[in-house]
Amino acid sequence: MNARTLPKTSQHFIRNADIPAQHVAALEGQPESQGGHNLHIKPLMVGQDMVFLEAHRKKGLIDPEHSHPDHESICYLVSGKVRVVIGGEEFIAAPGDTWIHPAGVKHYHEALEDSVQIEIKSPPKKTWS
Repeated sequence: MNARTLPKTSQHFIRNADIPAQHVAALEGQPESQGGHNLHIKPLMVGQDMVFLEAHRKKGLIDPEHSHPDHESICYLVSGKVRVVIGGEEFIAAPGDTWIHPAGVKHYHEALEDSVQIEIKSPPKKTWS
């Protein structure tokens, strides 16, 4: 596995409780802006063409602005409130809202409340460390 890809999952069913949350120190090679344990990611399922993630953001976390030229992401907010900036457009996401990060478009998030977000990346890429 290189730093930008994830191993494929051989299981067809995975319990969320069995997946450990990974602390994120850097996103797309850029350090987490607050330097604390404010972002955790759980890669729940990895397929041939996509990865399904759960992201936990603490209130106040602002991701570094970044883009990813090699994949796109679709996001869904499960709980909390997040300010989403995509290509200079700003949105306030509430539970049930969905957005996309097209390949090559700069974007970032600001957690206005403790939040849980689901994200699908295609093709599957590990963009955190």
